[in-house]
Amino acid sequence: MEGGAKKVLLHICCAPCSIYTLKKLRADGAEVSGYFYNPNIHPYTEFLKRLQTLEGYAGISLLPLTVDKSYDLETFLKGALEYGKDRCLFCYRMRLEKTFQKGAGEGFDAVTTTLLYSKYQRHDDIKAIGEELSGSYGIEFIYEDFRKGWKEGVEESKRLNMYRQQYCGCIFSERERFEKG
Repeated sequence: MEGGAKKVLLHICCAPCSIYTLKKLRADGAEVSGYFYNPNIHPYTEFLKRLQTLEGYAGISLLPLTVDKSYDLETFLKGALEYGKDRCLFCYRMRLEKTFQKGAGEGFDAVTTTLLYSKYQRHDDIKAIGEELSGSYGIEFIYEDFRKGWKEGVEESKRLNMYRQQYCGCIFSERERFEKG
């Protein structure tokens, strides 16, 4: 972990993606707190399933977890539609900015995200947005390619019988996932 950050705020999209990420951050000596802020997840019942699964995992992994249950559907959809095919950039920025705001307000040393665990996310874009926000908020952004632990995290989530979603989260990714068959 770069910079030796001690107190890390981890933005979490879902429990399965947090397994390896949390393990690696802790192995690197970080004191990790989780933060769930995901108004991009649709439908709302999916949002609740992911949140419930994460709350269960936070309990067994002894992860302090803050949940922002605000579900600003209109802002997310408006921004995603404005960005068109690059809607993920809006989504990354929206969630990371909120995480940096929380991190700055609560004295964290660094911020990172479980989005960096997923082999389906745009790592270069997440890194660029995280570094930009790091400069704006004065908190380190930890970029690490957590995809190295993809298989380990998947296996552990299955062992724990976790709910595992079949798409990224937004209604657009759901459509793309299920249109492909």
